[in-house]
Amino acid sequence: MHKFFKTVYAIWGFFCFIIFFVICFPAFALIVQKRSWHRHANLLNKIWASFVFTSILMPVKVVKKGSFDLSRNYIFCANHNSYLDIPVVGFSSPKFVVFVGKSSLNKIPLFGYMFRKLHIPVNRRSIKDSYRSFEDAKKAIDRNQSLLIFPEGGINDQNIPDLKKFKDGAFRIAIEKEIPIVPVTIPFNWIILPDETLQLTWSLMKIIYHEPIETHGLSSEDIPKLKAQVKETIRSEMKQHFQAEFSQKTA
Repeated sequence: MHKFFKTVYAIWGFFCFIIFFVICFPAFALIVQKRSWHRHANLLNKIWASFVFTSILMPVKVVKKGSFDLSRNYIFCANHNSYLDIPVVGFSSPKFVVFVGKSSLNKIPLFGYMFRKLHIPVNRRSIKDSYRSFEDAKKAIDRNQSLLIFPEGGINDQNIPDLKKFKDGAFRIAIEKEIPIVPVTIPFNWIILPDETLQLTWSLMKIIYHEPIETHGLSSEDIPKLKAQVKETIRSEMKQHFQAEFSQKTA
């Protein structure tokens, strides 16, 4: 019986996700037509996600440990364990962010159109495409937009709740453009919607925005140190939520 209700809940969750996106899609389709309108996607993301999370009775807790100047650009760096990570960031981010995400999202009907118009798809198997995405990300910063980059380079489905190795891209851009990096921890999404099963489970959805880390005055030689600082911030937060799992790793 428990399995039956979990299945019904998962079906209901995906139905709400799709139906509310379809309802919001005309507004998304309108604002993507002009770059100056893209900032309104922040409100649309919050409306769409609010409808979904409310309909599936999913509690969301947003913790902001730092203060954010909305006149500044940021690069938000989050751990990535679930397809839920994108909507929860869209729902909770202090300002509109351009996602740097895998190009396969382009293939999703309707959502793919919105994603490639608003965000930056990347095929990490192609060096040429990865470089193009890197340059597009810098151009977004120049347009006074903030970025959301998953520095693990994709969904981590093997090392949870620990983190995979971080890639350099986000940190290289932050140093080159001299903008702050914000570590972001999303602790429970791998339990709520695991990548390997896509079985939606009711639980608290939590996201933590840590204190921004300034990069002014840093050089490319500081990338390893900055990367380690961001990773340790996220990892330390994960340890607080999953002490038993991390203890087993060190035992």
